Amino acid sequence: MDRVNRVSRMQETGQAPGLERMAAFFRGHAFSPHRHDTYAVGITLAGVQCFSYRGARHRSGAGQAFVLHPDELHDGRQGDDRGFGYRIAYLDPMLIARAGGLTTLPFVRDPVGGTPELKRAIAALLTADDPASETCVNDGLVALADALARAAGLTFAGSVAVDGCAVGMIRELLMSRLDGRVRLAELEACSGLSRWQIARQFRAAYGVGPHRFHLLRRLDRVRALIVGGQDLAEAALATGFADQAHMSRQFRAVFGLSPGEWRGLTRAGGLTQD
Repeated sequence: MDRVNRVSRMQETGQAPGLERMAAFFRGHAFSPHRHDTYAVGITLAGVQCFSYRGARHRSGAGQAFVLHPDELHDGRQGDDRGFGYRIAYLDPMLIARAGGLTTLPFVRDPVGGTPELKRAIAALLTADDPASETCVNDGLVALADALARAAGLTFAGSVAVDGCAVGMIRELLMSRLDGRVRLAELEACSGLSRWQIARQFRAAYGVGPHRFHLLRRLDRVRALIVGGQDLAEAALATGFADQAHMSRQFRAVFGLSPGEWRGLTRAGGLTQD
């Protein structure tokens, strides 16, 4: 391919201990055979990426998930002249083992596709609403570890009994702090649970992980404040968002409307505030 048509872009999208997330697009570029000592999980966003893995050739098209096991030789190249783009996370295998309560690393035989649960877990980890939050990352790791374990047919610690008192204390702490983030260490200290137990038991009790629960309660507070007449920037500050734009993105993702649209409709009588 003519060198003029080559395109290569890579961007870090959030790091944490043992976790590296990136977005990339390549045209006219190929990866030679190589190995990682990490899991590589991702979603193809554009074009078709082709790779050789465990003695076979594979194709991942737009919207498909992929999982590569640690220390497995693979390469990478475009499937046609459009090039290919993807989001990917590289994960320390010990994170997966600890998050899933596993003694054996899950091996997913088919590297492309996977179960709907696995794709959802990968997508959630790659597009976390607060990638700098320890609690958000922790919730995502537990969901991914469980999905990998189920896809690999392993027994994992997903059915651990819920300590109602402990998760109740976590909920109370989150509800008392709608003005910003709550650190994972604080949740561990108040409940006596490990970070992995917190994510799994809280989800079992309340249907979502603690980060998501806290985000939704903060957005409920935003909704009440703006319907009550508070300025949007002030509402963002009062609920611990980085700025009004960040608050607005999260608000639309949850309610389907911008904060300004919600306020206008409630003032016009088009919506009622519970």
